[in-house]
Amino acid sequence: MSVRSHTLPTLLGAVRPGCRELLCLLVITLAVSRGTSGVCPTACICATDIVSCTNRNLSKVPDNLFRLIKRLDLSYNQIGLLDSEWLPVSLLQLNTLSIRHNNITNVSMGSFATTPNLKCLDLSSNKLESVSSSVFHELKVLEVLLLYSNHISCLDPSAFGGLSQLQKLYLSGNFLTQFPMDLYFGRYKLAELMFLDVSYNQIPSLPIHQLSRVPGKQLRGLYLHGNPFVCDCSLYSLLIFWYHRHFSSVMDFKNDFTCHMGPDSRHSHPLLLTQEGVMNCSDSIINSSFHVLGFIHEAHVGERLIVNCDSQIGNGNTDFIWVSPDNRLLEPNKELGNFQVLYNGSLVIESPRLEDAGVYSCIAINRQRLLNETVDITIHVNNFTVNRSHAHEAFNTAFTTLAACVASIVLVLLYLYLTPCPCNCKTKRQKTMLNQSNVHSSILSPGPASDNSAEERRAGKRVVFLEPLKETAAAGQNGKVRLFPSDTGINAEGILKSARVKSDSDSVNSVFSDTPFVASS
Repeated sequence: MSVRSHTLPTLLGAVRPGCRELLCLLVITLAVSRGTSGVCPTACICATDIVSCTNRNLSKVPDNLFRLIKRLDLSYNQIGLLDSEWLPVSLLQLNTLSIRHNNITNVSMGSFATTPNLKCLDLSSNKLESVSSSVFHELKVLEVLLLYSNHISCLDPSAFGGLSQLQKLYLSGNFLTQFPMDLYFGRYKLAELMFLDVSYNQIPSLPIHQLSRVPGKQLRGLYLHGNPFVCDCSLYSLLIFWYHRHFSSVMDFKNDFTCHMGPDSRHSHPLLLTQEGVMNCSDSIINSSFHVLGFIHEAHVGERLIVNCDSQIGNGNTDFIWVSPDNRLLEPNKELGNFQVLYNGSLVIESPRLEDAGVYSCIAINRQRLLNETVDITIHVNNFTVNRSHAHEAFNTAFTTLAACVASIVLVLLYLYLTPCPCNCKTKRQKTMLNQSNVHSSILSPGPASDNSAEERRAGKRVVFLEPLKETAAAGQNGKVRLFPSDTGINAEGILKSARVKSDSDSVNSVFSDTPFVASS
């Protein structure tokens, strides 16, 4: 008894200080970590690290959230604005946040500064009209972003600039009128983006030539169905090729790829783009589209050709094997004839021959995930030397024909402009005959050539002057010339008769045939 009475106080005294310390520690812990461990808000349902506050008509987030939660669901509420203070606590462990089916009209910069480790963000089915620059800048590790079923008509390329790890982006059901090509090229491109859904927007056409430069592993995850496309052979060729390559984005929604013949879709019947032959496009247009997309390559005899394997699963842990048209296996570091396969999957053909043409298959095998993909590429080999000689011959023929035409034109011009005029020749001939008549004529002599005016020559008139044989002719005589003083007069008729006897008849006729001279009595 005594032992117990003395021992018990000692034991109690030893125990009491420990209880006080534990009680104080518990109070301090609760005071410091209020909100860290927290309690489940009355409007929410909690399960370990998951908090669901859906369909509670909330206009703001509850204050007493558990700070270590990893998944927060705020769907079907009345939250209207996301700013830098919309979350009352910092949720550093949060990796999934869903705010779909709210009334969000704007997202401000700094809205996600308190959730830097988000990997999945769901903002779908809200009232966003645009996405401004740098609103997601803090989300460095974000992998999935859902923005579908909003009213977005404008995307700022810099809005996704900081999302270096983004792999999936959902933009379907909005009002986009242009394809967001900046997501693949430019300063703010998303190198890891393997899934892009822009279905059911207002996009009428696609930049086919730019899409041809997008790697195949990214093209496989591009969803375009449900847009009001304008019928185009290039677009048709692209979709048909994807369909033959079994792209799930086309195979699963083949009945939703339609187009209209004009920009006004209300007055035209939609055509199914995945139905072969519906567009009536020529083979040359389709093949040219395949050339642009890089699935048909042209090679020339004797010229080196490099063909890349545009596979979806291509990375550092991928093995590549090519199969030639004659079913020969072409592997890296194993040269077979004029073929060589590089480690990056590219096929090198040294000095291609005509018999090397055909369909080549590239098989990409991922060793980690045990995936494989086959890409078919058609190679055409042309005899460049023969084509060049034919072109040279065609050029020579054309040049010869042109030279002959020019020579013919020159000869015609020479004939027209350098041949003497027949009128001039006749005038000269008559002038020569006139001179001969003057020489033979002893009585009549024409006036000096210099006295005849140009007008008289053009009129064809000839003037004859009667000269007296002596200078004793009396003035005022008309048609009578006194040859001798004793003579009473000789008329012009006698002179003409004597002249015709002495002169050449042909010359006289040629001179006096036009204007006979009649002397007055």
